[in-house]
Amino acid sequence: MTPSGYRRLILTRHAKSSWDDPLMADIDRPLNARGHAAARELGDFLASRGYDPEEVLCSSARRTRETWDEVARAALETRPELRYLPELYHATPEAMMAALAQASAPTVMMIGHNPGIAEFAARLPAKPIYSGDFRKYPTCATLIVEFQAEDWREVTVGSGAMLEFFTPSNRGR
Repeated sequence: MTPSGYRRLILTRHAKSSWDDPLMADIDRPLNARGHAAARELGDFLASRGYDPEEVLCSSARRTRETWDEVARAALETRPELRYLPELYHATPEAMMAALAQASAPTVMMIGHNPGIAEFAARLPAKPIYSGDFRKYPTCATLIVEFQAEDWREVTVGSGAMLEFFTPSNRGR
């Protein structure tokens, strides 16, 4: 549960997608087996830490929707409001901030794509994060960052406090 007067963002890059069909449109690419496993691992991680999103802002791409579906299978305590947003498909950090400003719940999960999501993640914390994985923001990487704000419209770049950074353990397989 997010403390009163705070907003918590769970910022996730989609899990590993399949490249099996080179003719498939990028937006239609599904997760591969590794991606499904990583997204389930992320869901378990979030549930174990009590990071239950109350609202989910998800790119409309198939791989982001499937990432959320796998995360949602975890024993999360809430069933959040879910919005698929076409504007989050390969969004810039500015577009992500604009979408976030429209959120209403105290704890929001946003699922998107690189390179925008890595750039957005790097801009949010007040202190830089020194981690090779953070700089790469690999598939299914997730930053949990908290802001002292009553409303998402008050959140600005460089004002967040990093709580945790997750990467799946199976990414090398």
